[in-house]
Amino acid sequence: MLSKFDDYPIHQTPEPVFRTATSDRNTYDRYWYNAHAKDSSFYFGVALCRYPNLGILDCSLSIVAGGEQHAFHGSCRAPDEPTDTRVGPFELKILEPMGRHQITIAANETGIECDLIFTPKTGAMQEARQTLGNDRYVVMDATRLDQFGSWSGVIRYHGKEIIVEASNTFGLKDRSWGVRPVGDAYTGGAPQDAYQANHFMWLPIHWENECTLAGWFEDGEGYQWHTDQGILPCHPSMDAIPAVVDPGMKMWNGKVNYQLDLQSGTRHANSGSFTMTDKSGETLDITVEMTGMLHRMKGLGYQHPEWGHGKWQGELKVASESWKVDEVDPLALENIHLQQVVIARRTLASGEVEIGHGVLEQMHMGRHAILGFTDWFDGAR
Repeated sequence: MLSKFDDYPIHQTPEPVFRTATSDRNTYDRYWYNAHAKDSSFYFGVALCRYPNLGILDCSLSIVAGGEQHAFHGSCRAPDEPTDTRVGPFELKILEPMGRHQITIAANETGIECDLIFTPKTGAMQEARQTLGNDRYVVMDATRLDQFGSWSGVIRYHGKEIIVEASNTFGLKDRSWGVRPVGDAYTGGAPQDAYQANHFMWLPIHWENECTLAGWFEDGEGYQWHTDQGILPCHPSMDAIPAVVDPGMKMWNGKVNYQLDLQSGTRHANSGSFTMTDKSGETLDITVEMTGMLHRMKGLGYQHPEWGHGKWQGELKVASESWKVDEVDPLALENIHLQQVVIARRTLASGEVEIGHGVLEQMHMGRHAILGFTDWFDGAR
């Protein structure tokens, strides 16, 4: 089937772009964004994903403010045209590739609507290919890019309104694609373990003149089997970004050393210290403290029992949900994946301590020999 993409010189196979190069049902192509106010008065995240081999397009917007989290969810049959990124009242517009993106949710029965624009201030960072398998099959094989920026616009929910100003709202665009578990679980075949221990942490920080990102995966022994580390120059405007891949960006290749002070009875941190390292021997020390703003990623579909990624909801369905942030079970599968807004600090060569703003994302699934988890969902002591 032909689409608008076929008029561009972008083909990777002899087939039209509409047909993916693999028949793997877990193929996905995701947009993901976050934003948080400098004073931690709100956090919001947005996601939209196309699952070409499942024929599904789904989306979410999730906002935390005033001790409550509210989420909009939408799902529909994926349009034949891949450039059609609408799910009912939700629409994502790419105003400029690797530039501004716009998210709108028109007035609808959920009471949640928005008009938001993401504007980048850095070039894009390509994370290394992330591949994880077990004895039988490939669990994940994906590529991700990250781009830092700011947000402007408005969010309205349940009679309330939040004005989002670019001058004090930090944000990030995260694009990933490839293969990872989506949709309903496999049926048939020999029984097999549903999960393997997997631990993910991700630390994107906005500093005054640059942004840093460290992300890493570990297994149950604490072995760091994948890391990404980058330092990206900030620019005063989108037009000042010199290229999609900024020639001033630094990519480091080494281990991320860290220490976490975990909150008792949970799998998330009170504070932490992190050392980014490069094989050249260069290092960067970052300490973080939590602001108290915490976002459960289930608001964007992650591990959600009903609105999990790639689940068939019918031709078109939208819904919303709300909960008190401090009234959920922190050790339930749907709640262990989260982002915490942080204030970061690092010491410059001048000896001055610089303040940064960002998030610490954590997903600790299964045992971890170093962090002290001994079972699937036990909490820190």
